[in-house]
Amino acid sequence: MLILMLFLLSPFIAAAHTHTHTHTHTERERERNLPSCCCAVNLHCTRSWLCADMITIPDLIRKKRDGGQLSDDEIKAFIQAVKEKTIQDSQTGAMLMAIWLNGMVSAEIKALTREMMSSGEVMEWPDEWKNFMVDKHSTGGVGDKVSLVLAPALAACGCKVPMISGRGLAHTGGTLDKLESIPGFKVEQSREQILEILDSVGCCIVGQTETLVPADRVLYALRDITSTVDSLPLVTGSIISKKGAESLFALVLDVKFGRAAICKDLESATELAQMLVEAGNGLGIHTAAVLSGMNSTIGRCVGNSVEVIESLETLKGNGPDDLMELVTTQGGLLLVMTGLMSDLSEGRKQISEAVVGGAALSKFQAMMEAQGVNSDTAQLLCSTNADYYSVLRKAKHQLELKAPADGIVLEIDGLVLAQVLHRLGAGRSKAGEPVNHSVGAVLLVSIGQRVTKGDPWLRLHYEDLALTPDQRNHLESALTVGADKKIQTQQKHTLVEKILPEKYQ
Repeated sequence: MLILMLFLLSPFIAAAHTHTHTHTHTERERERNLPSCCCAVNLHCTRSWLCADMITIPDLIRKKRDGGQLSDDEIKAFIQAVKEKTIQDSQTGAMLMAIWLNGMVSAEIKALTREMMSSGEVMEWPDEWKNFMVDKHSTGGVGDKVSLVLAPALAACGCKVPMISGRGLAHTGGTLDKLESIPGFKVEQSREQILEILDSVGCCIVGQTETLVPADRVLYALRDITSTVDSLPLVTGSIISKKGAESLFALVLDVKFGRAAICKDLESATELAQMLVEAGNGLGIHTAAVLSGMNSTIGRCVGNSVEVIESLETLKGNGPDDLMELVTTQGGLLLVMTGLMSDLSEGRKQISEAVVGGAALSKFQAMMEAQGVNSDTAQLLCSTNADYYSVLRKAKHQLELKAPADGIVLEIDGLVLAQVLHRLGAGRSKAGEPVNHSVGAVLLVSIGQRVTKGDPWLRLHYEDLALTPDQRNHLESALTVGADKKIQTQQKHTLVEKILPEKYQ
């Protein structure tokens, strides 16, 4: 597989206050001395933000439907109406579809992202933290456990990581679901608790608060039911607005492409990465993007509990190469952007040493305890030769699938594995559904490995008494065994090119 890095930096973020505080949208408009009528948005008539003309919601929809470019004021009026629920869902859905059909230019995406961010609270941090506030975001993959390793590694290197993550939807797993497989781990934390954890530990992994980017929650729910989830401008606005609300100094984005990713090819992934980087820089965040292939899996484990186990093993120095490559590359970029390291090679080395040397594991243990896990439980999970299933939920049944023939493992289809696991309970089909943390799969072979007919290649953890024939057939179809290695190079997470500003080349 291929990783292509887009590394673009922006001007420094404005200095943060020396205490945690939030600004509401109303406070910002008051500070800018905008007239109060600028907030008057309703179903039938939306005043423009300049208060010179009357603009209706249908006017805005029609303009975008016909391929027009929305002004900053028009986008501001639309997002305000969404936030205040003075626009009908059908009208919002129509606007989303118009954006999906006609796209947005850079200026529109920048305005959309800014107004979504400003629809709720924006966190600020103590002055001494401002140059070290970092985070990462992945567009979603199979077995993507990078956050569980990267956040504590960055904290061990001197960064502050207020990581706001999400839950799984469809075939992609969610970081919060994985962490909640650890008994007692609380992903819901107040702003005050987040500040306290960052002060004592240096990292936290939490869910989105009710007051953070409320417009995004409305838009995302409607995108899901109007088939506009894959609109690149809307994806960009959703991701970057939330990261902007964290008041970050630096951000790295892992944009995935392939069968198991939202972007099916490198071209569309590159387009999305460029949008994300430009939008992040537009908010004053030093932003880089990494493009990585997502046809197979990251590491060997897919699920919730099993991915926590693999993450802990990685933090103990036993991680798979592809996972460590993603962790060290993304972490190294963030260390360079914060100025803690002078170049990517040194940054990657620093992250690797934090993981292999145990400093990141200590931070992960401290984070677990700070977020509600019993200290004995946290200590057991982080101990050498830990009995993980004395703490984590174990599935009732395990099944090993056998290789159908002699040969080389050419391909392991991550999308197929994720789809079957999703149906077995590891994922959810709609927001709010529970997940079964014990369901998962462990790969027993790797791409490029020679196997003999009958060798076990997958261990399935599941709860039902029996798999359906269709589920078993689907799982077995994920493995391709052949006589050559022509697919092997396409499956690896190998760094082959990096694009850096001249200063860092």
